[in-house]
Amino acid sequence: MSAQRRATVVSTSAAALLTFVKLFVGIMSGSVAVLASAIDSILDMGVSLFNFFAIKKAEEHPDDKFPYGKGKIQAIAGVIEGTIITLSGLFIIYEAISKILQGKTTQYLGTSLGVMLFSIVVTFFLVQYLKSVAKKTDNIVIKADALHYQTDLLSNSAVVAALVIVWLTGWDWIDALFGLGIGLYIIYSAYEIIEEGVMILLDRSLPSEMVAKIGEIIGNHPKVNGYHWLKTRTDGTHNFVEFHLVLTPEMTLEEAHRIAEELECKIASLDPNKGWVITPHFDPYDDEHLNEIYYEGKFRFACESEGNVEKESGGARA
Repeated sequence: MSAQRRATVVSTSAAALLTFVKLFVGIMSGSVAVLASAIDSILDMGVSLFNFFAIKKAEEHPDDKFPYGKGKIQAIAGVIEGTIITLSGLFIIYEAISKILQGKTTQYLGTSLGVMLFSIVVTFFLVQYLKSVAKKTDNIVIKADALHYQTDLLSNSAVVAALVIVWLTGWDWIDALFGLGIGLYIIYSAYEIIEEGVMILLDRSLPSEMVAKIGEIIGNHPKVNGYHWLKTRTDGTHNFVEFHLVLTPEMTLEEAHRIAEELECKIASLDPNKGWVITPHFDPYDDEHLNEIYYEGKFRFACESEGNVEKESGGARA
């Protein structure tokens, strides 16, 4: 089992434990804050279980039907997780407003405090574990899970603060007020998860710093006369890089291939925790304008133009 999948098993187990304890105490005590935390743990358990299968699918090798692999299923999982978190936040806000309007009281404050403190301890160690896995793998699903449970850690701390205030003052509306704040914060935290997943689905390029390093690696090779049409993207597990190399027209294919392998090795070393799919293309001159024409769908003109240039250059291409 990969480190990513193992992490989802651990988070699912922790969420199941916290769900049982908090749900029982939340219903018995009538605390909106504890009940809100219990609902969030139920969603945590479902999301972590879903993430397990998402990562399992994403790790499958490419096939004829999915030649680029199924890595983007992790981005889909991230968007779904963020959406579920948002919905849970809205439900918590609804419960908080209902308690304020109906004037419900909170019971079993001591038990509720004990449960929430236990939850904070468990969640703290879970967050540290998920962060370590996310750092090693740079997996969007694990990063989303770590961020989610970190949000839980903060919200649980807020619940404890609310229960302490209610215990000291008897102001039950404080519990509802904190529950309202937790709901709003949960919705806010979900935005980053959804955005990251959507950007991957839209084939956003790799970070600008990494793209600059890739360009530097290509441009600094002594036998590369230039490059163009550099494109990058990621599916969360693999980084995809395409570029056109301008090489000496008389260069042999074997020499061009050797240069490409050197560049691929250096590029892949930029992030050894990710898989890489690097696709170079060899050109004897800079034909970026033709790539633009192809992209715009004007391929007939591009084919004619390419044929004329090859005739003029004697058909030499690396």
